[in-house]
Amino acid sequence: MNGETRLLAPLVPTRGYFPDFLTPPEGLLGLGEGLEALRATPPARLHAELSRLPATRPLPSWLRALSEGDSAELGRLTGALRSYYQNAVEPYWPRLQARIEADRAARGRALVDGGADHLLASLPPTMRWRPPVLEVDYPVDRDLFLNGRGLLLLPSYFCRRTPVTFHDPDLTPVLVYPLEHPTPRVMPTVAPAHSLGKLVGRTRSAILHGVGGGCTTSELARRVDVSLASASQHATVLRDAGLVLTLRHGNAVLHTLTPLGAALLRGGPEVDVRGVDTRGLEIRGLEMRGAEIRGEEGREAEVRGAGVREVDV
Repeated sequence: MNGETRLLAPLVPTRGYFPDFLTPPEGLLGLGEGLEALRATPPARLHAELSRLPATRPLPSWLRALSEGDSAELGRLTGALRSYYQNAVEPYWPRLQARIEADRAARGRALVDGGADHLLASLPPTMRWRPPVLEVDYPVDRDLFLNGRGLLLLPSYFCRRTPVTFHDPDLTPVLVYPLEHPTPRVMPTVAPAHSLGKLVGRTRSAILHGVGGGCTTSELARRVDVSLASASQHATVLRDAGLVLTLRHGNAVLHTLTPLGAALLRGGPEVDVRGVDTRGLEIRGLEMRGAEIRGEEGREAEVRGAGVREVDV
């Protein structure tokens, strides 16, 4: 994989700007669709976005050719991205997906419980909802005006430190934010076969079904008609077996199925969990249109009515 890493490093630096064309919206439909959209990037856009890369060192010859619209180099890029995904991401995807889905379940619960205000207030500490402004820790000082458009929130396992958005403000507003990575629990190692063996029995089967698209321990106890202590104990066993993921959500904990847990319920191989859509939580269709936004310096914006202000700290 060293070849792909060397090829991609100048294009995707660890910090700072990277071209918007690398993250086409078609990527939400899958890797293949995203790469096809990338391959169809117009030469003028390639040139404009690649010219914004930092000039601290000369661009490699292949990137210079790409900026001039060389289709062969564009094919080389898509091939490198596919290879990198297959080697660095795909083997670990079930684990990554479980973390993303747990975050999605927490945001969806906040939306159902308290509407858009509660959803935006539930985001990680790098984002602060101060109605009508969403303040976001960001590498540079900028304002993003949505002008009645929706905002797509995308949790990312690989996004670190601060959220990111497109450089071009005319593109569909997307805010990619880092998942919170809890400190792993210190616990004795349990052999997988021993943990899975504990799952035999009607109660734990009912518990696994009860978790569904996500629930707290109290809700799980009510769904399965067991005591709170029993629900907590069974959820712990399922978590130790890799079938359930548990995250703290406010004063409660939220349990969600892992891909392995969902596959066990379906009686098939590990597949995407369909109870929670992992393609992003889109704030679109909420009755927020027309909400006035005023930032700290008197500037106005909207997030379909509500606004995103990204500030440097």
